[in-house]
Amino acid sequence: MTGVLIIGVIAVAALIGLIVVYNLLVGKRQMVRNGWADIDVQLKRRANLIPSLVETVKGYAKHERQLFEEITEKRAKAQQAGDDTRERGAAESALSQPVSKLMAVAEAYPDLKASDNFRQLQDELSETETKIEMARRFYNGAVREMNTLIESFPSNLVAGPFGFRQADFFEIETSDRALPGVDFGGEA
Repeated sequence: MTGVLIIGVIAVAALIGLIVVYNLLVGKRQMVRNGWADIDVQLKRRANLIPSLVETVKGYAKHERQLFEEITEKRAKAQQAGDDTRERGAAESALSQPVSKLMAVAEAYPDLKASDNFRQLQDELSETETKIEMARRFYNGAVREMNTLIESFPSNLVAGPFGFRQADFFEIETSDRALPGVDFGGEA
């Protein structure tokens, strides 16, 4: 009788442990999904700002047609990349390069730099880039926590059979990111 009671207690403890670990894994997976959703919102916001920025600059820099086409092409590829974090990161990095060039081209046109519309778009793009960075950090932190839990004992014994898989980190090459600056013309 005592042996059956001990086995019963052990079985109940194991079941409770399984439930706790499973729920921890579910919580971490939800944090990763939430983090990705935040990144996706900001990337879509940036993608929606880019055509307005291009149209504004087009009026001043008509000879930059190749750059405008490159931005349009890379924006389409970034939007088609979907939720594959590696593919999306590469596509977004590729898009950031011509957007950075566009911002540099704009510096050569004083009338454009003075345009309220351009400055507002530039500010919005800069703010969006900051939000993307914050969302990326949150997402990558959630991925790190989930991946650690998936690899750690004893949660790895639960993760595999219940289909929990490691997530990829989201990286955008920092040197390639569009980091527009706001120039107030040397005013102090």
